[in-house]
Amino acid sequence: MTSETVADAQATPEPETLRLVRWSSSAGSNVQSRGAVVLESGYHRWQGSAKGTGPVDALFAAVNAALREVLAGHPRLVSYDVHAVAEGLAAEGRVTVHLAPPSEVAGPRGSGEYEGVAQGTDILAASVEAYIQALQQLLDEEHWQGATDAAGNFRATPRGQDPRPNYRPHDRPDFSRWWDS
Repeated sequence: MTSETVADAQATPEPETLRLVRWSSSAGSNVQSRGAVVLESGYHRWQGSAKGTGPVDALFAAVNAALREVLAGHPRLVSYDVHAVAEGLAAEGRVTVHLAPPSEVAGPRGSGEYEGVAQGTDILAASVEAYIQALQQLLDEEHWQGATDAAGNFRATPRGQDPRPNYRPHDRPDFSRWWDS
């Protein structure tokens, strides 16, 4: 790798990837299902919790709650499929999720269909991973670029690190003396 190639690689930022930090779900025969998630992208972290008609619905609703400001609404679940990959109790399941953008969103952001696929022995984990993968495809579209930063909160910033190295508060206009302007 030449020094120019290294410089180009350092100048090109990594795409912000939506990452599931952790999740939890509870369900039972006489209780309403609940789900909770923590998601990160770059220096930003979102949390959400919700109730649902089952553990998968509760987890999807928790993701929607966490990303409400990023997506300006709730994505529309077009389809959700689970298929066994093999036989037996320890067999993996393959989960496929198809999403459409929130119905509240207009213009180019309001169209398209996005697919997420995940596989594992834990169907709940595979389901939420497939859902997030479909959301990542949506956020990777050119017309969604910057949505996570626009709704960001810098809660995932490592201690001692400035998440906004180019931010200089002294460059802001001084509005404390508004009567002089």
